[in-house]
Amino acid sequence: QVHLVESGGGLVQAGGSLRLSCAASGSTFSNYAMGWFRQAPGKDREFVASLSRSGGGTSYADSVKGRFTISRDNAKNSVYLQMNSLKSEDTAVYYCAAGFLWSRAPAQYDYWGQGTQVTVSS
Repeated sequence: QVHLVESGGGLVQAGGSLRLSCAASGSTFSNYAMGWFRQAPGKDREFVASLSRSGGGTSYADSVKGRFTISRDNAKNSVYLQMNSLKSEDTAVYYCAAGFLWSRAPAQYDYWGQGTQVTVSS
């Protein structure tokens, strides 16, 4: 079992930056690949970024590539999402997730946080 808690969301102007954090507890963090997903009102949950267990492999949605960076600190049991050059279309609830397979598919992740709201004003 892994318990995930996101933080760092908020309101930011377009062009600004935010750094999301996700703290994990309850199991060996380095055993899990980690992902960030988001869900805007009226839309399906979508993939944002993912990171392999070691942190050596990353994957990004085309919509965030070059603007967002996912990273992890296994010593701190945490994963991060640095978001730069934010756009209004990035507005959503952002979720971190943990799974045994490094994947872009939500169904491959077994554990989810409660989400943190990111609102980008234009």
